[in-house]
Amino acid sequence: MKDIQSMPDHRNIKIDKVGIKNLKLPVVVQDQRNETQTTVADVNFYVDLPHQFKGTHMSRFVEILNDYRDKAIDICRIEEILQTARKKLKAEKAHLELTFPYFIEKKAPVSGALGLIDYNCTISAALNGNDKVDLLLTVRVPVTSVCPCSKEISKYGAHNQRSLVTLTVRYNEFIWLEELIRVVEEEGSCEVFSLLKREDEKYVTETAYENPVFVEDIVRGVTEKLSRDHRIDWFTIESENLESIHNHNAYALIERNLKADRVKSDSKKTSRAEKASQSKP
Repeated sequence: MKDIQSMPDHRNIKIDKVGIKNLKLPVVVQDQRNETQTTVADVNFYVDLPHQFKGTHMSRFVEILNDYRDKAIDICRIEEILQTARKKLKAEKAHLELTFPYFIEKKAPVSGALGLIDYNCTISAALNGNDKVDLLLTVRVPVTSVCPCSKEISKYGAHNQRSLVTLTVRYNEFIWLEELIRVVEEEGSCEVFSLLKREDEKYVTETAYENPVFVEDIVRGVTEKLSRDHRIDWFTIESENLESIHNHNAYALIERNLKADRVKSDSKKTSRAEKASQSKP
């Protein structure tokens, strides 16, 4: 049959990303407590398209994923999947995005009651012409935030709300999703639980009240911690308060290129050392 996609296109325009979106597939991710966890991901899968081709072969994206699926796609094989896509689709670049609920069993703070809480996570991988995979991890974490201003100016009480905190990192050594989630939860007024008894509700209410934070405090607190972690090369941290007394949300974001900062710092140290050496008699 005639291959329309491989026919030439006269406009001579390269396409940066072309492929499929929102395909649901079971995936296996690494779990700090249980080694692995099977969940369901929304999959986006793209390649670049050279200017001389009219279109890509959409069915091949699904075929590639099916070849690696067995029972569920193993996250550890992302690089293989990208290499296969680049080869089969005659592309220079390949991109794979997997967004999935990640479940952690948490104990209520006083009663110890167990419940599962889900965190929306994304693994984004890109394979460029240099054969090096660029991998980003994203965790979206709900926390409670009590307004410091409201607490300060009110005779009693303070308005509070749920905050949705989104952390995306580029790393040079393996890091657990649980570690990133924990960093975020520690910067809220209190973390969120799925199951609370009355004694737990008392605890989280009082804990949050004693630890008021603005959205600015949350992103700054996370930034302080990540800036000391040598495994992190780059990150963005966003916090959005789903305000309980305003008709808008409060928002803050910080982005840091820690790898570039380290290179700059090392360069300055080397320069100072050289100057000191040259000044010696």
